[in-house]
Amino acid sequence: MPNHSIPFRTIQEVHSAFESQKLSPVELTQEYLAAAKKSQLGAYLTLCDDLALQQARAAESLIQKFGRVPREEYPLLGIPMGIKDNLVMDGVRTTCASKMLENYVAPYTATCVSRLEKAGAVTLGKLNLDEFAMGGSNENSAFGPVRHPTHPDRVPGGSSGGSAASVKADLCFASLGSDTGGSIRLPASYCGVVGLKPTYGRISRLGLVAFASSLDQVGPFAKTVEDAALLMDVMSGHDPQDSTSIPQGRLNSFATTRTAPSWSQLRVGVPKEYFVGGLAPAVERSIQNSLNWFQKQGAELVPISLPHTQYAVSVYYVVAVSEASSNLARYDGIRFGMRPAGSEQAKDLNDFYRKSRSLFGPEVKRRIILGTFALSSGYSEAYFHRACQVRRKIVGDFTEAFTKVDLIIGPVAPTTAFKLGEKSSDPLTMYLNDIFTIPANLAGLPALSVPCGADEEGLPIGLHLMAAPFQEDRLISAAHAFQNGFELGKV
Repeated sequence: MPNHSIPFRTIQEVHSAFESQKLSPVELTQEYLAAAKKSQLGAYLTLCDDLALQQARAAESLIQKFGRVPREEYPLLGIPMGIKDNLVMDGVRTTCASKMLENYVAPYTATCVSRLEKAGAVTLGKLNLDEFAMGGSNENSAFGPVRHPTHPDRVPGGSSGGSAASVKADLCFASLGSDTGGSIRLPASYCGVVGLKPTYGRISRLGLVAFASSLDQVGPFAKTVEDAALLMDVMSGHDPQDSTSIPQGRLNSFATTRTAPSWSQLRVGVPKEYFVGGLAPAVERSIQNSLNWFQKQGAELVPISLPHTQYAVSVYYVVAVSEASSNLARYDGIRFGMRPAGSEQAKDLNDFYRKSRSLFGPEVKRRIILGTFALSSGYSEAYFHRACQVRRKIVGDFTEAFTKVDLIIGPVAPTTAFKLGEKSSDPLTMYLNDIFTIPANLAGLPALSVPCGADEEGLPIGLHLMAAPFQEDRLISAAHAFQNGFELGKV
């Protein structure tokens, strides 16, 4: 359960409390830091007490100077946030939850983080994750797993488990995560918060430690869709230092939460491939109830087919591990990464590499080996290039679908959060949890998870919404209306 009681649900409510002097940025920051230190969830890897309090005091001074919160220039003024520990911050340890980077201190700050800080956000610390963002349960961290915020015997989802759990448990007001195959949306669904993955290129990846460069995206966690939209707006916009950043201005998605969707004109796609065997009954009922709600508002439910969905997991686990193998080659103890004790006595270069790369955990080693094999001479045509061809087919499925519908809705995951250790010995079963989230990454689509119910044990269930590329406004508008109008409950 949450470690303390924060009576505010949105950033706007916090700002109103600042202005009425019911609360100050310093008091709020101190409360969050105290809660984080007491927490047993394992959500934080590093706390930035001095930095956070310095930023909070600066926010307090601005409020005193203006006599109000200057929202136009500082839309996140005094809001305490947590940052996933694969996003670098100048002078702060960045570990990626790996022994390989245990003592690495970055010399610069990720663009997305610096934009939040310029908007007035308070950075509390760095959040736990699966090592190098490789995992779906947050059990693969070299520094211990993250526990589910309301059911401690369960996983919070991964790889951004610390980011989702900390928001739900009131260890920060909002947080940042990264999503390569569902690593924002899956933990958001499991923990019962909002998680948003933008269109590929919408938010700068500069300063995000690479896992799979054609799939990785930064996105926010929040309690409400409107707060997630505000964070998106602040982080969006072209970054000339990131070659994958799209040349577009900042979003204004927060404004779309102030107007209701045109329900009679909204066409909602329901993919038959997302309602298959293996879907937990509670999840299926909750998603169906959500679809019924959209229909009652006047939206048209349109049956669609995404025929190449069945290949998505296979394609992902060739493309992603191949890119991971290439990206993680730099961690050799010479260019990047730790030099373990005894490496100076290595017999030769191969022995040195063997000692250095032994610092990677089992899941990271597994993916590097798979990726190296998929890219190796004589096999790259059969595996990597074939996977890229099927990836284009998956993109084509979505392109065709979005000529008929405005949104696609389905489950985030086949089940609710499972128990710690339950799937650790079966990587394939773990990988299949991402069946509904992976396609959006392969196609570069914006997608989000918003709470839509809970199962018999009170474990949250997330509704998955996807839109065409660069249609974040449409996605956020519908999700905001749903969150405010749909009655949550056990199913």
